[in-house]
Parts: sequence; structure tokens; C-alpha cells
Amino acid sequence: MSGSGGPGPGPGAAPGAPGIPGAVGAADLSVVVPAYNEEKRLRPTLDAIRAYLRADPERWGDWELIVVDDGSTDRTAAVAAEAAADEPRIQLLTSDENRGKGHALRLGVLASYGRRVLVMDADLATPIEELDRLDALLAEGESAGGGESDADGLVYEDGDGDGDGERYVSAAAVIGSRALPDSRIDVHQRPLREWLGRLGNRLIRLVAVRGIRDTQCGFKLFDGDKARAAFAASRLDGWGIDVEILRHFRRAGWPVAEVPVRWSHQSGSKVRPADYGRVLLELVRLRTRVRPVDLAVAGFFLLSSVLLYKGLWADLDRAYLADSMQDQNQWEWFFAVTADNVTHLRNPLFTTYQGFPDGVNLMANTVMLGLSVPLTPVTLLFGPTVTWALVLTLGLTATAVAWYWLFVRRITRVRPAAALGAGLAAYAPPMMSHGTAHPNFLVLFMIPVIIDRALRLCEARDRGRRVVRDGVLLGLFVTYQIFLGEEPLLLAAMGMLIFALSYALARPDVARAALPSLLRGLGVALAVCLPLVALPLYWQFFGPQSYHSVLHGDNAGNSPLAFLEFSGRALLGDETRADTLAMNRTEQNAFYGWPLTALAFGIVVWLWRSALVKALTGTVLVAALLSMGQRIRIPFTDVVLPGPWRALAHQPLFESVIESRVAMICAPALGILLVLAAERIAVLEPRTHRMVGLAAIAVALLPIMPTPQPVRERAEVPRFITDGMYRDYVTEGESVVPVPLPSPVGAEALHWQSATGFGFSVPDGYFNGPWGPERMGIYGAAPRYTSNLLRDIRYGARIPEIGPSWRAQAKLDLAFWKAGVVVLAPQDNDEALYEVVTELLGRPGERLGGAWVWDMPKAR
Repeated sequence: MSGSGGPGPGPGAAPGAPGIPGAVGAADLSVVVPAYNEEKRLRPTLDAIRAYLRADPERWGDWELIVVDDGSTDRTAAVAAEAAADEPRIQLLTSDENRGKGHALRLGVLASYGRRVLVMDADLATPIEELDRLDALLAEGESAGGGESDADGLVYEDGDGDGDGERYVSAAAVIGSRALPDSRIDVHQRPLREWLGRLGNRLIRLVAVRGIRDTQCGFKLFDGDKARAAFAASRLDGWGIDVEILRHFRRAGWPVAEVPVRWSHQSGSKVRPADYGRVLLELVRLRTRVRPVDLAVAGFFLLSSVLLYKGLWADLDRAYLADSMQDQNQWEWFFAVTADNVTHLRNPLFTTYQGFPDGVNLMANTVMLGLSVPLTPVTLLFGPTVTWALVLTLGLTATAVAWYWLFVRRITRVRPAAALGAGLAAYAPPMMSHGTAHPNFLVLFMIPVIIDRALRLCEARDRGRRVVRDGVLLGLFVTYQIFLGEEPLLLAAMGMLIFALSYALARPDVARAALPSLLRGLGVALAVCLPLVALPLYWQFFGPQSYHSVLHGDNAGNSPLAFLEFSGRALLGDETRADTLAMNRTEQNAFYGWPLTALAFGIVVWLWRSALVKALTGTVLVAALLSMGQRIRIPFTDVVLPGPWRALAHQPLFESVIESRVAMICAPALGILLVLAAERIAVLEPRTHRMVGLAAIAVALLPIMPTPQPVRERAEVPRFITDGMYRDYVTEGESVVPVPLPSPVGAEALHWQSATGFGFSVPDGYFNGPWGPERMGIYGAAPRYTSNLLRDIRYGARIPEIGPSWRAQAKLDLAFWKAGVVVLAPQDNDEALYEVVTELLGRPGERLGGAWVWDMPKAR
């Protein structure tokens, strides 16, 4: 870039540095005109501007006119230089190449000195005389937060939060508009071009700057210092610069007023209808703006997730998560059966491949259709184990990134603090416990998005169109979360409700102001969501193999001690001790550890004056208390107290919830407390105080850091299955009966199916289904005598005397299962199992393909 002309900063000047009123070289007004191949129109424009400003020297004071030649290929620069020779207050900046309007405006504004900065187009489509209207609304040196402009261009601030906008606020930017009622269009564009322009402008407003009717009119007056700050932070080089700057003003809380102006279409305009599309693309790039630190945080989360599952990734063919019990087999089966249903255009909500012949209601099971359907190509190309590993690894990463995004957006701009809190929210001990077996409780990236949209509704107040838009988006987000996991959504809704009530107690004024728009938005969300999920939910609760509830007993709550202990897989965890305080290793739903508990208590005491801290405290305490279940046993005593969960335990939806899982609500709340503390610690003085604070955080978090998930070698699928030998024994409408039958305690037969492409069905299985006339939910199919016998023998029971009644019962059960072949694969106690099956069927099995098989011709 080079410069010439009057007393401007010239080449090498620090952009915007002299823009302080009273500084050497300061001006009252700077006019910036970007120009590209404007040799024919530029000189009349410059002459008109100069004549106008000279005509009223008392009003405009010291002024400067900056022309930025954006790499023109004609005599634009020469024309500007000639004008500068006649008027020393005109200066020329040149760019070596054509970079776009945004780049040119950035050069000009950052080189300006003016207390006010006018940017305008070189074609003089808006006459310079319209500056009068803009300047009348720009109160120099004043600024106020918030504000919306009404149709007459005035800016109002809502002083008491009731939405009536009662007091006038000075504007930090005043922009010309062709879309207001009093605007005057002297020369219109062609109808098609004008229609395309209006459509593009509406899309731009929807994407970036709602409430401003005309973002692209090239006539805008800014407070000088704020303009230089906004342009210094900008990064778009094209036509989208107008929107980026207005968006910057909005986000900074600097009011923007929109005033009607005269405008005439000028032939030879550089703006084409397609440019509105380019602006939209630039704005998409702008809205997805990612800082290097954000990429670093996301990369760290990804690396952490990969390290946690490195054992699984190291041997996808044989590695099996050691703590997942039978859940890895189940989830791989869910992913595989969904891919098979999608491929063959079958109903994705039902299958008879498991639970044959009755089948499985997949909507009533956690198949995560929101991921299993879009990941169908991955499952088909690489197998369900790869899908399983990807969902765990990338889902955990996405969840951490989503919490980080929410905390940066809503809690703090200190990104290390946000990353720390997001790490706790996503990698907390209960999340890692479910990370061994329950991806529906690990993959929670939609929950922060839903929370953010609900908060937007609380902020919307009486802006009807915004409430509708945010309500529609909330409805769509909730719909998608339903297809990721309904129970996590229920827990999230509980957490949000507890937080809202706690915050309302701390700030009733804010709650009253937010409630009307929140309720309207929730109504819109329900109106959007319910029609979309009506059929799937009807199928879930009333379709084939639906059930009413899954009861887990009245001892499924957390012990109070579980909150103070470390989980079995934490850095300082003790497997044996943790196992005694939880249902199993996938349900260690508390285990935040006493150091973190102590730190949280200290943070609450320190920051208690904050309404947010009070609400978070209430959320943690209520969620922890609910998670203790219907009966709370006081540690080290025989005292048992009734728990508040008793009021919810038998209510619809809640009756199927394992109450200890409610403690998972504490994770993001504790994460936010950590963010607030870390943000405050970062600015403590003296330095020793900062070091003590950071050390306290490290002491609290290091003991609960997750360690890599251990793996074991999974059992091989017998060649009788992998080589397709079973096809000679099973005809259409028949099943393969594994010994023992697949169940929640042994589901290797599901791996036989998912690993070989679902060539056969199996009875029983690992799923949630109905039992009895009341259709009570249980794990697996309704038990039968033969399946119970084989399961008991597999796990060490004595072989009973097999007489005629046992054989008759086995015949009935095999007929019910429509058995084509019975298969006994190598396993513990397989000799006893072989003996029992031989006695039940009255004949020995055939050794084939690494397994014992019994053909069942009578079942055909």
C-alpha cells in the first residue's frame, strides 16, 4: 500500500492510533471512499463531497477525505491524485491488488483520524447531503449499551427490562437505509435485480444482524474510535464487511440507528445480484470463526478422547472394553441392525433379528437413531466396531467442545477457564463410567446447544419474531436429542428446571422479565417437536413389544459416600471400594471426590454474592439429594431416611430412570463453578495468590482424571457362523438358537449377527422388552424354562435330572423359537452345557465349524 495527498498518516502510519480527540492531526470528520475502476465517476463524487463540506465549515470543522484505490486497472488512482493536488485534505491510499471492498474500507478507516467516520460509495448513489440526517443522530463521544432502532431511526434503551424501550440512547453508528417507510428511491434497479437484492438482504439479516433492514446501503456514519476498533477486528475482504462491522457493534453493545435516505441506482454499479450470495458465504465463514486457541482446545479434547480409547483403537478386531459387560455387543448390534434396516428400506423402529419371534421395539431401546442412521455408510464399509469406537471417541470430543462453546459464549471470555470447566463437564467420573458402555449418556453435544437456545428465549422478551425463531430451533434441537437419548434429555430438563427455580429465588426480577418469552418459546418448541416425534413415540409406548416401565428397585440411589470417593477408573481410584458403592462399573454416577467437593464449597463461599453461583449451588445440592433415591442410608449408621425421589419414583417417565444418574446433573454445574473461579483466579494479585488458587484447582482435579479404558480379548465367532454353514440348517422363518441363549449377562451371539451381516435371527437377547400381562419392562425377552436352565448351567449351577418333563418343555420352547439349529460355541462350562443339551434333545450333537450343532428338522 502507498499513500499520497494531504496531512493524513501516509505510508507506515499506525492504523487508527491518532483517533483520539485533541491529538495531533485529529480531525472532526473523516470520509472514506473505496474505489475500484472508478475513473469516470470518482472526480465528480470527490468534488461534490468537497463542496458540501466546505460550504459549512463551522459544522464540519476539520475534515479529511480518504480515497482507497483497491488495485484499479484504469486511471482511478490518477484521478484521485489530481483531486488531492487541488485539495490538500484529500489523501490517496492504494492497494497493490484488488482485494475487495472490505479490504479497502479497512485500509481507509484504520488510516483515519476523525472523531466521526463516514464511509460511502464512489458512485454517490446516496447524495452527500444525506449526511445531515445521519450526523443529527450521532451524539459524539457518547455510548450506551444495548438498544434497538425503530422505524424512525431513533435508538431506545429498555431501562427497566419490561420491553417497552422508554428512553432514548445516543447512537454509536447511524446507517442509511433504503428500506424504511420514509426512504426515497429516485431511480430503481430492474425489478428482478431489486427483488434478488431484497431477498439477499433478508437472508443476511436472518443470518447475522436481525432488526436492521438494509445492511448494504453504502452510506454509514460511525463514531471514529469505535469504527477503528471494529475495522481492526474485522477479517472479511468482500461485500460482507458491512454486516461484519454492524455485527461487531451489536455484540459490543454499541447502539446502531437506521435512518431513511435518498438513493438512486447508478449505471455501472459494481454490485451484482450474485454478490448477495457471496456475502452470505462470507457470513457463514464469519459465524464459524474459530480462533487458534479454540482449535487447540478442540485438538486437546480429541487427543484426550483417543488416549482414553487407545486400547480399543489398537485392535478393533479383537479388543473389547473390559468394563462394558455385554453392552459393547449390544451397541454394535444396534448400529449394525440400523444400518441393515436402512439398507433394505425396512422399518428402523422394529426388528425380529433379536427376541425372535416376537421381535424388539427399537424405539423403546437406546439405538441412537440420530447417529446410527447417518453413520450407516461407516457401519457398512468398516463394520459396527469402528462405528462404536467413533461414536465414543468423537462423541466425547464433540460434547467437550460443545460445553466449551457454551461457557465461552455465556460464562467467560477467558478461554483456558472455559476449557477447564468443559473438561470437567464432559470427562467427569460419572460420564467416564458411562463411557464404557452407554454412549447415549456420553454423547451429549446437543445438551449445551439446547441450554443456549433456552437462554436466548429468556433474553428475547417481547421480540415476537425472535421468540418464534428460537422456539422453532429449540424444537428441532430437542427432536434430534430424542433420537440420541431420551433419558439424558429428561435429566437435562430436570437440571435446567432446578437451575431456573434456583435462579428465580436469587433474582426474581430477572425471572419475571424472562418468563413470558420463555413460555411462548417453549410453546413454539412443543408445536414443532411434537408432530415430528409423535409417530416414533407412539411406536415406542404403544407399538409392538412396547412396555410401560423398567423398575430397578428402591436401592438404586447413590450413597452419600459416593460423592466423596474416587471412581474405579480415576487416577487415584480404588476399584474394590468404588464397586461397593455403585450398582456396577457403568453406573458409578457420582464419585466426584472429596477434593473437588471441598473446592466447590470454597468457590461457593468465595463467590456467594453472585446470583449465578447461588443458582448453581442449588442445582448441585438438589440433584445430589434426588440421586440418593427413595431411601437414604446415613453412612456408618443404621438410620434410613425417606428420600425426595420417592415423590417421582412412580411417575410416568421417571419410573424408568435409575435415580443415581441424576447426580450427572452436577457435572456441568461444577464445571461452571470451576470456570468462574478460574476466571477470577487469573487476575488475582499478588502472583502468589494466583499460584495458590491454581494449585487448589489442580489438587481437586488430578485425583479424578480418567485413565485409559482397559480392554480384554473378545471371544471369537465360531466358523459355523462366519463361514455361513448355518445356512444349510436354517430356512426362512427359523432361528439359530445359541447355547445359552443371548441375555444381558451373555450376549456374544449378538456379535455373531453384527459381525456377519444378519443372516439369521436369534431368540431372547439383550434389549428392553415387555413381560407379563401388565407389559412390565425387563431386560431381555420373557424368560422360558429352557433358557433359564441353560443360563444357570453356564454360570455353574448343578445339572438337574433331565426327565420327560424337561424334554417336553424343551420341545415346546424350541418350537416357540422356531429353532432351525442349536449351536454350542466353546466357552466356560461348555462340557456341562453339551451334556444338558444332549439330554434335552435325546441325541448327541455334531461337531462342525468349531462348534457343536444340533439340527432341528422337526421345527420346520
